[in-house]
Amino acid sequence: MTERFAYADDLGPEQLIELTDPHSGLRAIVVVDNTAAGPAIGGCRMAPDVTARECVRLARAMTLKNAAAGLPHGGGKSVIAADPKMPAAEKERLIRAFARAIRTTGSYIPGPDMGTDETAMAWIRDEGARSVGLPRELGGIPLDQTGATAHGLLAAARAAEAAGILSLKGARVAIQGYGAVGRWCAHRFAAAGARIVAVSDSRGAALLPDGLDPARLDAVKAGGESVAAYPGAAAADSGAVITADCDILVPAARPDVIRAGNADAIRARLVLEGANIPATEEAEQRLHARGITVVPDFIANAGGVICAAMELRGLSEPAAFETISSRVFANTAEVLAQAAQNRTLPRAAALALARRRISKAMGFRRR
Repeated sequence: MTERFAYADDLGPEQLIELTDPHSGLRAIVVVDNTAAGPAIGGCRMAPDVTARECVRLARAMTLKNAAAGLPHGGGKSVIAADPKMPAAEKERLIRAFARAIRTTGSYIPGPDMGTDETAMAWIRDEGARSVGLPRELGGIPLDQTGATAHGLLAAARAAEAAGILSLKGARVAIQGYGAVGRWCAHRFAAAGARIVAVSDSRGAALLPDGLDPARLDAVKAGGESVAAYPGAAAADSGAVITADCDILVPAARPDVIRAGNADAIRARLVLEGANIPATEEAEQRLHARGITVVPDFIANAGGVICAAMELRGLSEPAAFETISSRVFANTAEVLAQAAQNRTLPRAAALALARRRISKAMGFRRR
């Protein structure tokens, strides 16, 4: 699972911890990237093919995301090498083993991510480790049930609309990944007047220019089928969504799905990065050269971690969602304005914003 490589810069990472437990079969990596602003928050991801390099990149994305959102937290991430679709009892045993292994890692607080949910966070807490995104019964604001990340993505879209990039009403939206983030995006964007013309999951894609009904998509998924089985839609492979004819593209699945090989075929006017690191650096440069606006991941999808931070402070769900709306909208607006003014990529403007805040936080540390 692990890759031996040298990686460090002025921000981090501060710790890279490899966890193994022969009894439970646990193989995991924890990366604490930067804690200048406070203990690191970042999701716990479960997938069979996760790597240390991916974990390091995701941890850095969380450092930037938390700093850009103005949260009193640094960035971290954890990955567990396992199939999230394993039997529930086996998954619980693995998550609990992971929780016991990180109990003394006081600088990292996990939250839900791909392959984990609020139940997994409850198991972690039950083992004596900290976690966020807990079930409501434990005082949490469950991210999967509330759509916090999608709420922030809609705020980013509204900021792009205010910047004159497009009109949200009637906009054609393509969503790659119909999971916790993608599903809520479909519902929230449709409620805002947009038209969902393409969605995908790991087994296929459904394309319908007249628009897909999120409620019917949910019914298809509830029946155990892929979204490709949506009645009346054109079925395709999962990757077809990336190049679908649309106005807004929301990649909300795995890293690096937008790359040099498909960037030139993307037809969207606006890309809202719902997943972490869904596009390579070269792909973003190509999209920018073609006049396609890309709102970077750590700006657009910060809704989930903002919600988690508000949960830690004991704030209510309405207060958390109001904070998500205001901060994501303001940060997206600032990034788009700076990118236009300086004639640079939105990511460059976003990095400058986040690094300024991280540098100020690091300035308060004992040297």
